[in-house]
Amino acid sequence: METRGPLQGIKVLDLTQAMAGPMATMTLGDLGAEIIKVEPLTGDQTRAWAPPYMDKMSSYYLSANRNKKSIAIDLKGYDGQEILKKLVLKSDVLIENFRPGTMQKFGLQYEEARKLNSRMIYCSLSGYGQTGPSSEWPGYDLTVLSYSGLLSLNAEEERPPIKFGVPIADITAGLFSDIAILAALHHRDSTGEGQFIDMSMLDANFSILTHQAMGYLSTGKNPRHLGSAHSNIAPYQVFQTADGYIAMAVGTEKLWKMLCRIIGREDLTKNPLFLTNVERVKNREKLAGEINRTFSAFKTQDLFQLLLNSGIPAAPINTVEQVMKAPQIRDRKMLVEMEAPYGRITTLGTPFKLSSTPGSVRLHPPMLGENTSEILHDLGYTDDEIADLMNRDAVNRDVNRDMKEG
Repeated sequence: METRGPLQGIKVLDLTQAMAGPMATMTLGDLGAEIIKVEPLTGDQTRAWAPPYMDKMSSYYLSANRNKKSIAIDLKGYDGQEILKKLVLKSDVLIENFRPGTMQKFGLQYEEARKLNSRMIYCSLSGYGQTGPSSEWPGYDLTVLSYSGLLSLNAEEERPPIKFGVPIADITAGLFSDIAILAALHHRDSTGEGQFIDMSMLDANFSILTHQAMGYLSTGKNPRHLGSAHSNIAPYQVFQTADGYIAMAVGTEKLWKMLCRIIGREDLTKNPLFLTNVERVKNREKLAGEINRTFSAFKTQDLFQLLLNSGIPAAPINTVEQVMKAPQIRDRKMLVEMEAPYGRITTLGTPFKLSSTPGSVRLHPPMLGENTSEILHDLGYTDDEIADLMNRDAVNRDVNRDMKEG
């Protein structure tokens, strides 16, 4: 019998677009929750964030929208707002990532939603939060990453900051939202009470400054731009080899001595500049120069095996193609193939390996409004009423019928 995950029975109303909100709801879906994705008639904006495509669907959209059902509604109209209210009545969680004030225009800000369903967990995920002088600022991954201070850390000396290749600020805020939602559901189990969650992308990303923030609070100095190097440990960065690069993390004195022995540089353990981690951090540039010169005699894979066999944390700098082919990724079932109306797709697997209620990939990322009729039927609408809503463009047309007619 297929397990449906620890959140089976939890219904989530997803009024989000882009990455932060969809990442949050997809994660809950992986854990078994039923996700109803409410889209505007034009669809989630990421449906148009392309190329690349997979079977004529935006790869970006596909990346954050599996395990969901889609209904497309005109939320500006009376009929659409009535549908939304009926969905609220049946939902355990609502998550939206509109600008503050937008849900009020739809007549469903938290105060109104609570009158309909006092047990609901209502999460508003915004760039800068619902309160404060910057609350109305628009927020996207890059701007929040910049404002939070995180982007300033991702740089080398005398070179400009570089954005990471995936939207870290969005993903962080999405996962923090999930933590808050799960905590609120636990509280509801004890008290029967729902509550409002004001999740700010800025708050979430400011909080992950962690040791860098504490370093500033301790010294009053901005962190140095160290590229791949660690601010508090050395050697702990990317080094050059004869044919590429390798990442290595030497976090203890035992590992330091082991490293020096296996690469034939035991002289470094006697050098007063490198005797302890404190000295190595102070003299990191000289240390990196010594290690780079030594590593330049090794090919990456040979060095990787040497370090790995000695218990020293290291890894080659894999490309996306290389990690897709990695045996560990395949063995952990982190790539999944599935059928969809638009073709056979490959998507990422779920990291939730729970022994009794593991996460699962059950539903393909839906076409725009693919489940509109199904969802409206579940709300009690008749076939004639659904057809009338479609004819008046209160909801989208039946895409399944359109595909058959096409």
